[in-house]
Amino acid sequence: MASEEEKKSVFDAESAKEVVKELRACFAAGNTKSYEWRSTQLNAVLKMMEENEPLIVAALRDDLSKPELESSIYEIAMVQNSCTVALKKMKHWMMPEKAKTSLITFPSSAEIVSEPLGVVLVISAWNYPFMLSLDPVIGAIAAGNAVVLKPSEIAPATSSLLARLAADYLDRSCIKVVEGAVPETSALLEQKWDKIFYTGNERIARIVMAAAAKHLTPVVLELGGKCPAIVDSDINLQVATRRIIAGKWGCNNGQACVSPDYIITTKSYAQKLVDSFVCELERFYGKNPLESKDLSRIVNSNHFARLSKLLDEDKVSSKIVHGGERDEAKLRIAPTILLDVPQDSLIMTEEIFGPLLPIILVDKVEESFDVINSSGTKPLAAYLFTNNKKLKEKFVSTVSAGGLVVNDTTVHLAEHTLPFGGVGDSGMGAYHGKFSFDTFSHKKAVLYRGFACDAFVRYPPYSRGKLKLLQALFNGSFLGIIRALVGWFRS
Repeated sequence: MASEEEKKSVFDAESAKEVVKELRACFAAGNTKSYEWRSTQLNAVLKMMEENEPLIVAALRDDLSKPELESSIYEIAMVQNSCTVALKKMKHWMMPEKAKTSLITFPSSAEIVSEPLGVVLVISAWNYPFMLSLDPVIGAIAAGNAVVLKPSEIAPATSSLLARLAADYLDRSCIKVVEGAVPETSALLEQKWDKIFYTGNERIARIVMAAAAKHLTPVVLELGGKCPAIVDSDINLQVATRRIIAGKWGCNNGQACVSPDYIITTKSYAQKLVDSFVCELERFYGKNPLESKDLSRIVNSNHFARLSKLLDEDKVSSKIVHGGERDEAKLRIAPTILLDVPQDSLIMTEEIFGPLLPIILVDKVEESFDVINSSGTKPLAAYLFTNNKKLKEKFVSTVSAGGLVVNDTTVHLAEHTLPFGGVGDSGMGAYHGKFSFDTFSHKKAVLYRGFACDAFVRYPPYSRGKLKLLQALFNGSFLGIIRALVGWFRS
């Protein structure tokens, strides 16, 4: 039998219910709504990151063997930047936004008030476990909500550290971290939330959305998909290759939702591209990349087996032109280039999320758009390398994706003035910068009127004259109003 202490530590539906009850009491008391509380918590997040950077880097190393530079820049600095932007802009974001009014309500004034949604749930992912946990939490705090964060159990060292640091630095009555796996997440999903923000894969997203639907809870789903990179021939090949490598293997060894999933280029240019990749990959990671300290490992044995299955398929294994080395004991797979991969292969029908990069061949670069659009899904990001203005314009007008980048990869995430989110199968909703604030806010419409100029035409008994005058008011036609009034007085 389990000890009394073990029984108490079980987080079940009743425990989740108590957590939500406590947070709702905190929110109802107005604790989270003031600018002072919001700024205090965001400054605490900044302090938490600054004072514990070595611990955070160590946790990410334990979970993913993530290089220190990637941890410091893509996780810590990104969170710090989000905090800094929110602290700088939040007072302005919180101010009511003036709205124009029309003749229909004259005289009147109107505004749009951003109010916090209430108690929100953030379910994070394992691949960027600090940034993907805290970035949405920053938006939720800035908007004045109480928050529960559920980090991913697949990154246990980071999850444990997040729980400890949040308890030490943040307001525990309004911001809580719940650790655990499927049972704990399921217990949380049984509760009624005012918004659920989920980052992860499409399969779990469906479970989250189904649970949210029972309570009519709105959701933000940050998913992924097969992000294509089109490579034209009229480019600086070395720069293009390096930027693709930085977005692929330099982003957690391909374990990132916006990493290039596959490349499309012409048959005549493919070999030049492969040669450039081989040269630059060796320059960055050495002749034995399995020993490189600048590459993350695969997160666990299940994902290692999944990637190996993609690589070992009969119609794919013969297409490897560079890399392919594996060390199962250390969960490492070398950067791997595959040329002319069949589009009906496993590697081309599911998101890779790892260090494998297939190259699809076309006769003309313009055919790339058909390849992307014929997949039936919309990627989280799409990339194009070209100097051709017409090709850029066609790319923007033709390809539907969460975000597009021309002549680089993944860097759009760093711009807080751009929304980050998916479309279709790659997700719904967006965040970053003010978009995070808006995601966790309700835009409340407010109209102010006095008691003067009471429009008698809206009241019974109705008449033809009243109808014509109201129609003119709704059409906003001064001439129509004059005509209606003239006709009224004549009658």
